[in-house]
Amino acid sequence: MRLHGRAHKFGDDVNTDYIISGRHKFKTLDMKELARHVMEDLDPEFSSKVSKGDFIVAGKNFGCGSSREQAPLAIINADISAVLAKSFARIFYRNCINTGLPVLECDTDLIQAGDELEVDLAAGVIHNLTSGVDIPIKPLPPVMLKILSDGGLVEHFKKHGTFKFD
Repeated sequence: MRLHGRAHKFGDDVNTDYIISGRHKFKTLDMKELARHVMEDLDPEFSSKVSKGDFIVAGKNFGCGSSREQAPLAIINADISAVLAKSFARIFYRNCINTGLPVLECDTDLIQAGDELEVDLAAGVIHNLTSGVDIPIKPLPPVMLKILSDGGLVEHFKKHGTFKFD
């Protein structure tokens, strides 16, 4: 799986209320509506800057806070192809894999806002096309790659009729 887009950079400890504010996530279940408000408390113009396939890039502990799945679902519906960070909150990480959103641990100091990136999940590398630097990503277990390639855990089950991964 290869992903391509531009980097939108944030810092450490981006919690799920920054990803999608409670003032929006309790008003609607419409994910396209929620997607218009992704990251707006940190960057009010974020939704107008994003192009299909772009990346959220952050520091440590991305996705801390509540464990609701609205945060990764809103990111997916904002057409973000993956989140790249130094580390992730555990429940957020699992929710992302379950919903089909790639979350990749890497050295994000080597990525600047606006950089053009190509992510090769199979090879475990991010090619920063702007700077010419290749950034290794922490490898994802084969089971997680399979879930992601199927579009998330529910889609995997629909496709295979089971949770077996061999």
